[in-house]
Amino acid sequence: MNGRAHALRHNLLGMARVSPKTYRIVCGVAFASLCIIVFTGALVRLTGSGLGCVDWPQCSESKFIDVTSGHTLIEQANRLFTGVVSFSVIAAVLLSHITTPKRKDLLVLSWSLVVGVLAQIVIGGVVVLTGLNPFANMAHFLVSMILVASSFVLMRRSALRVEEPLLRSEATLFKPWVFLMIGATVLTLVTGTVVTATGPHAGDEEAVRFGFALTSVARVHSASMIVTLGLVIFLLVKSRLTSVTDSLRDAMQALLFATVLQAAVGYTQYFTKVPASLVAVHIVGALFFFIASLNIIIQPSA
Repeated sequence: MNGRAHALRHNLLGMARVSPKTYRIVCGVAFASLCIIVFTGALVRLTGSGLGCVDWPQCSESKFIDVTSGHTLIEQANRLFTGVVSFSVIAAVLLSHITTPKRKDLLVLSWSLVVGVLAQIVIGGVVVLTGLNPFANMAHFLVSMILVASSFVLMRRSALRVEEPLLRSEATLFKPWVFLMIGATVLTLVTGTVVTATGPHAGDEEAVRFGFALTSVARVHSASMIVTLGLVIFLLVKSRLTSVTDSLRDAMQALLFATVLQAAVGYTQYFTKVPASLVAVHIVGALFFFIASLNIIIQPSA
C-alpha cells in the first residue's frame, strides 16, 4: 500500500512539474503587473484620488465595490489591481517549487517578491491612515521600484542556466563607473520622489506636503539627473573604445535615449507648471529609465 501511495505521489509530482519556458512566462507576467501598478498608483495621485477610499484595506465599510465618485473609482481600481499583482507573484512563488530542475536562486528571488508585496500592503495602509504622509508616499513608490527590480532580475534569471552568472561579465570592465551610474540612477529616483512630495500632485488637495521650495528640490533632482547623464555618456564612449558585445552597447544606447528623454520631459513639465499629463509621462519614463539602468548590469537571456 505504501509503495502504491509513493508511486501515486511521484506520478502527481511528475504531472505537476513546470518547464523553464512556462516559468519564464509566469515571471514575465509578474514583472509586467508590477510595472503596470506603478502607473495605476501614479494615476491615483495625479487625479487627486489618494483619499478616494475612506477605509482600509476595504474601500468602504458597507460596500465591497464602491464607485460613488470618480476618485473612489480610481482608488478602488488601483487596489483591485493589487490583487492581480498578488496573484502573479503567488504563481511565481508556487511554480518556483515545481520547476524542472528545481533551483534555489529562483526560490529566493520569487519569495523576495512576496516580502515586497506584503510590505507594500502595509505601506499602502500607512499612506491612507496618515492622510497621504509624504514619507509614506515616497516609500510606497520606492518599494515599488525595488519590486520592479526584483521581478526583472527573476525574469532574466529564469531564462539563464543555474551555472551562468547573473551579472554581465563585461560590466566588470567598467567598474567602478557602472556602479556609480547605478547609484546616481537611484539618487535621481529618490530626489524625484521628494519633488513630487513637495509639488502640487500629492494625491489630494489637503494632503501634507514637504515645506521645501519646489525650485530648490527640482534643482537637486535635475543635478542628479545631469550627473547620471554624464556617467551614461562616459560609459557609452568608453564602450566604443573597448571590445564589448553588441548587446551591451545596445543596452547603453537604450539607456542614453531613456535618460535624455526623461530629462527633456522633466524640464518641459517644470517650465509648463507641472501639468498632470506630463507628470504621468515622466513617471512612466522613470520606470523605463530604471529598467534600462538595470539592463546594463544584468545578464540578458540567450
